[in-house]
Amino acid sequence: MDWPTAPKSISRRRPPRQWWYLGVWLLILLLTIVSCSGGKPETAGTGEVEASTGRVQAIVTRIIEQISFATTTPDPTAIAAKTQPRIVLDLSLTGTLPNLDPGTAERQAQLDLAQNLFVGLTNYNQDTNTIEPELATSWSVSPDGRTWTFSLRDDIFWVRPKSPGPGSDDLWSASSVRPVTADDVVFAIQRLCSRQVESPLAFSVFIIDGCEKVFSTLEPSEEDLNNIGIKAVNPTTLEILLTEPSGFFLTLTSLPFFQPVPRDLVTESGNEWLDAIGEYSSGWQTPDNLVTSGPYMLITSQLTSENATLHRNPLWPIENAGNVDEIKINFLSDEMDAFESWKSRTLDLAPLPLSEREAILQRSPAKVLTIPGQVLFYIGFNFGSGVFKEPEVRRAFSAAIDRQVLLDELYEGRGIIMRHATVPGVVAALPVGELGVGYSPDFARQQMADSSIRSCRLLPEVTMLVSSADLSLRQAEIIRDMWIKELGCLKESIKIEQVQFGELLARTKQDSLSRPDMWELAWAPTYPDSQNLMTDLLHCQDSENRQNRDCSEADTLMQRAGSIVDPAERATLYRQAESIFFNENGSFPIAPLYIRSQEIVVQDWVTFNPVAFGGQQWNRIVLDANLKELEQNR
Repeated sequence: MDWPTAPKSISRRRPPRQWWYLGVWLLILLLTIVSCSGGKPETAGTGEVEASTGRVQAIVTRIIEQISFATTTPDPTAIAAKTQPRIVLDLSLTGTLPNLDPGTAERQAQLDLAQNLFVGLTNYNQDTNTIEPELATSWSVSPDGRTWTFSLRDDIFWVRPKSPGPGSDDLWSASSVRPVTADDVVFAIQRLCSRQVESPLAFSVFIIDGCEKVFSTLEPSEEDLNNIGIKAVNPTTLEILLTEPSGFFLTLTSLPFFQPVPRDLVTESGNEWLDAIGEYSSGWQTPDNLVTSGPYMLITSQLTSENATLHRNPLWPIENAGNVDEIKINFLSDEMDAFESWKSRTLDLAPLPLSEREAILQRSPAKVLTIPGQVLFYIGFNFGSGVFKEPEVRRAFSAAIDRQVLLDELYEGRGIIMRHATVPGVVAALPVGELGVGYSPDFARQQMADSSIRSCRLLPEVTMLVSSADLSLRQAEIIRDMWIKELGCLKESIKIEQVQFGELLARTKQDSLSRPDMWELAWAPTYPDSQNLMTDLLHCQDSENRQNRDCSEADTLMQRAGSIVDPAERATLYRQAESIFFNENGSFPIAPLYIRSQEIVVQDWVTFNPVAFGGQQWNRIVLDANLKELEQNR
């Protein structure tokens, strides 16, 4: 913006005396009118708290005690801040505007919107892989490890956006409904345990005392709900009783089902607290009944659910790591459409289609960000097999697999090879590739030679069970060819059997009478913690233990890690357990293969560290608006 140029000189000639007397008389009259006009100024009520969005942090005053009349010199920096343009992020999501209830969040678009529209009890920090405060400012654990007490903020509100009015250039403001309280968290968990909302992840909160019992009750009573081990001691104190000591429980509190839900509004309006739409004369709409509590507020377009706008919540009291004021979302079904919009600079970030991957990586690799998946693909070994009961054979078969070839052949390189069980982007995880043997043909041949079989050419027939998917069969054939090449196995010695997925799961159970020698499976964790990838997958007693292996020191380490709260100490114990499993002398209950990944493209003016698990945290994005404007106008 061009500012008016100040005059180069100011005349200092004194005005005539009669005009000076007139000026003094008018000033005295004005002061007399002000002093007599209203007496003591009114005190503002304590109802709605309002603030407007903008680059200047909002100051919210609940009670105005005194109004002071004074003249001051305007602060030029304040004027500049008020006129600074909003930082706008343009992105796309798949599908259309989804159900916004955080209790049902499952698809990525739902997770993204829940993350940014609703406050979490805690928050997962993707930069440090730790759980940090959000609604909860602090927490403590009882000596027996079962009772968690959370102290909550009192300055996070349920808010509704307020329209700036027709033709106005003012920013959207927010009106508060009431503070978010501990009872809102209680209500969110009660809804999940009593199946008031349907979620495939409900079993994750069975660790809360009484939740599983209510979940299995056909029509739970109010007393049943109150017996769930989660209580609001007062509006800012939450107490949760667990079924057993669980150091990883803090990770669960960062997930959408721990996001508070307003009991009073949901009870009064039912699902209409999400769906009702109210139109503003300014040409915009906002969900009329929907109240949100996160760093952003939702405003949809007037006529369609194919796009939406989020505005910064001016009542949000937590400092955002990013600088984005407004988020414009286009809902697209085709990732190529989003990519074309990104190429034309109308989107700041977009999915990278597989067909465009190689060209972009060659031309602009710095614009590509990889988001690691969480699903671990692996080969499982039957410890009761006459062949795979020997650790040397399991080590040999694992070390003979070239994981990178699998990714290149099956997914055109989109993935990350794994040599251990914990994937990146979860609490207490090992860095990728820091531990484990991985692909090592010489080690594989040496281990086979040290086994009682001596040579893979002497291997009796073994069965490898895979699902009925074409890709599973193709992967099994590639792996078998590697065993033939690296170990000298005979093709006819390795039988690949395809079955439906349900039969695959049934036949790999411990008590199955037709267990295969090995099998292909994948493990999808439900929360971002090493507990869910180590203990829940591999423990001899606390998992399904499809390998049917005996307990060892690794299981003791995992049990200890599960009861410890400190993530650094837990990570050390998991590291030791992974060493016992996957180093050169490891027992290799499974052969980790890879995780798949997805890639996005970002513009040069965006600084973004995407999360691997859960919703993307748009309030951590930093956007250079000047560079964006410059590049878009080129």
